[in-house]
Amino acid sequence: MNASLKNTTPSHRSGALRTGLEARLIARPKGLPAPGDFEIAEVAVPDPTPGQVVVRNMFMSLDPGMLMLIAGEPGLPMPRYEVGEVMYGDAIGEVVASADPSLGEGDLVMHRLGWREYAVARAGLFRRVDRDAYPTPSTYLGFGLVAYVGLMDAAELRPGDTVFVSSAAGATGSMAGQIARLKGAARVIGSAGSRAKAAYLTEKLGFDAAFDYHDGPIADRLREAAPEGIDVYFDNVGGDQLRAAIEVMNPHGRIAVCGALNRQSKAGPDEGPGDLLGVLGKRLTIRGFTLSDHLERAPEFGAQFRSWLREGSIVHDETVIDGLANAPQALLDLVKGAYTGKTVVRLGS
Repeated sequence: MNASLKNTTPSHRSGALRTGLEARLIARPKGLPAPGDFEIAEVAVPDPTPGQVVVRNMFMSLDPGMLMLIAGEPGLPMPRYEVGEVMYGDAIGEVVASADPSLGEGDLVMHRLGWREYAVARAGLFRRVDRDAYPTPSTYLGFGLVAYVGLMDAAELRPGDTVFVSSAAGATGSMAGQIARLKGAARVIGSAGSRAKAAYLTEKLGFDAAFDYHDGPIADRLREAAPEGIDVYFDNVGGDQLRAAIEVMNPHGRIAVCGALNRQSKAGPDEGPGDLLGVLGKRLTIRGFTLSDHLERAPEFGAQFRSWLREGSIVHDETVIDGLANAPQALLDLVKGAYTGKTVVRLGS
């Protein structure tokens, strides 16, 4: 079921007039949103004024954290989505009209004005990228940099560490496990929501062990996979998996808190890490992080990632959803574990 569709401009094109779709939040849900909480509207796309550009978006990113922006959760490191306004998110597209000398027609750019087919804004909000760097522009929307800074900065990954990654078949987790291996981890373990996804982790992504977190107590599954304990936990979930990781961690272990899928999928409170005596007794470090604090890592990671792709030493899988009208339902399906790898929406024609 798609979000509601609304025309705010004529559906035909006359002369040079552009029209494009945009997605708006039209109701603040209590709990998980439904497709009816969104509206897909067709609007006129204005010509750029001096200092502006018009970008035809090619792909936009879907991110589980968007659910918290929809819910308007307090304490978020980014603005919530406002009712009646176009939502935002990472996107990549092509400049189709420019009134600023810094960007020209045909330039490929990244920006935060997703959830719309055309973005019109000042040129400084767009970053030009190399069209030939990756096989498809959507690769730029992957969460490899998030995984990289989480491991290297938040978790202070060291060669020889045993690493556990939750939600390991998703966009960030799949990158985190592979990067940990490439950076010298002795053993990499992943959890996923099905046995098929667990097999995907070991057979395609090179994890040493993986398990379906539905298969009995998580701490027991983790001990089976890491009989000597774990040193690093890359946490995309929270809840039971965080508590199990604390239970199985070695002294001086490090936890990088990247996501909160347990809370997002239930749209309610998370019990958190539970009794902190284990954290105290083992002298563990639990560190949250956001990408905006580590953007200086981007050039380093970009060069490394392109090298890994050329060598065939890392797998970058994508699930592509066609059409903005299908994006709201795809976001809900993403949080429920329907996809593997990075999920993007292909926009326009």
